[in-house]
Amino acid sequence: MEKSSPVIHPLIGTSELTLNTDHVSIRNIERRRECKQCGKAFIYHTSMQNHEMTHTGEKPYECKECGKAFISLTSFRTHLITHTGNGAYSCKICGKTFAYPSLCRVHERTHTGEKPYECTQCGKAFRSSSYFQVHKRIHTGEKPYECKQCGKAFIYHTSMQNHEMTHTGEKPYECTQCGKAFRSSSYFQVHKRIHTGEKPYECKQCGKAFIYHTSMQNHEMTHTGEKPYECKECGKAFISLTSFRTHLITHTGNGAYSCKICGKTFAYPSLCRVHERTHTGEKPYKSTDRNPQCCSRTWVDGEGREQILQPVDGPY
Repeated sequence: MEKSSPVIHPLIGTSELTLNTDHVSIRNIERRRECKQCGKAFIYHTSMQNHEMTHTGEKPYECKECGKAFISLTSFRTHLITHTGNGAYSCKICGKTFAYPSLCRVHERTHTGEKPYECTQCGKAFRSSSYFQVHKRIHTGEKPYECKQCGKAFIYHTSMQNHEMTHTGEKPYECTQCGKAFRSSSYFQVHKRIHTGEKPYECKQCGKAFIYHTSMQNHEMTHTGEKPYECKECGKAFISLTSFRTHLITHTGNGAYSCKICGKTFAYPSLCRVHERTHTGEKPYKSTDRNPQCCSRTWVDGEGREQILQPVDGPY
């Protein structure tokens, strides 16, 4: 029987999640090792060592090409392929290479659409066991990663890292086009699509394309009529969690973010900033010359810009 290679996922920081569950079940529970910092238990000593470095911040494996550092040898070897393009295991469909067979198998499922791990609580399915294990924390309420500064806990290790930068003010990723800075590389990569016009997520029903995956998911529900977020106060239902939380303020009157000018409250800081621009007149989003008919137009928020640049006959 083929064994799955233990893979340290960047969101999780441990490797036991990718192991075959039957293999895990036969191991003696007394052999589990426990982190001295937070008490989290691990089957393998190396898994615990890698986890403990998430507390200390130690990253012993540094790439000589770009200087990026990693906690685990697995993640480091996987990263090296981005420079060399040489991996021992290649995707049968597109040829992309990977350092480990388990990573290759998970990648191939992006082509086949296979999602073998299904949540019994909500029915959501996942390509990899590691994503599935992390998803279950949403239902259990488990938040294993805690900020040393304020004690706030998080489901994802990367979420905690990004949060810790709110204390230091660090924003290491700066856009050369507009100067906007970001705490995480992932947010920065998505932001760059505003300048490039890239819209990688396309609706299967109508072909409309989106910058954000969540935007596409919300849009697809306009075709199905699904509105998963229902207000217990008035019964009104919403497509997106953002709209739902904003609506709740109409009942409670309590929003975490308030307008400095009129005092109106909002569930999200981004919504508050957009609202404040209605007072200041600021319109930071300007059309590019890709659509000459509206190239001089400006918008209060990025959403209006994205909609106006969408051609009538389909996405770019």
